[in-house]
Amino acid sequence: MRFLFLLILLAGIGIGVVYPWAMTNFSGREIGTWRVYEQGRFKPATVPLAARDAPVRVLVDLTARTERIVVSQQRTVLTLTAATGGRTVLASTLQFNHSENPRQVSPQLPDKIFRDEAGLIAKVSPGPYLFTIGPGDAEGIEMRAVDLVLRSGVSEIDRRARPVGFSLIAAGLIGLLLALRFGGRRPQNPNSQPPPPRWGRGRTRS
Repeated sequence: MRFLFLLILLAGIGIGVVYPWAMTNFSGREIGTWRVYEQGRFKPATVPLAARDAPVRVLVDLTARTERIVVSQQRTVLTLTAATGGRTVLASTLQFNHSENPRQVSPQLPDKIFRDEAGLIAKVSPGPYLFTIGPGDAEGIEMRAVDLVLRSGVSEIDRRARPVGFSLIAAGLIGLLLALRFGGRRPQNPNSQPPPPRWGRGRTRS
């Protein structure tokens, strides 16, 4: 049973964690990276996109001097909008809460790079796209730099993956804990004990 629950746990991690992360970071091809914040100043980025780039996944890399970013659900670290032809095609707020394993800029520097997904531009009209990133209302985050990262031809993540994966993780953990607690001891076989002596020293009285 332990092996079965371990398999369920590993399957949950693969479906709920590894699969979305791989689809976000490695599916499709990278169009490019643009620095939109540096030395305390934000600046918009204009990126020409073609119809063949669709769908385009919009990612944001935040370089900050912190080990982890923790903000409440009512607070945002950054805001992002994407517009083309005078209309907004994407508007998103970024919190970076789920970035459990940020990348390190350099072994000599305390800065870490956190990544969050702003969204997906499913249909692309050929032409320039204006990406505008600005500060949110979260406080106490020492931002060093912000980069806009675009990937084209990406595969869309199945929305059912994370709930199913997390359910399997919970079931696997609970099953493993129960198996370790109740499966460690086996009932003692009464026939395994030698019968009491019938005569001599230590004999039983009838």
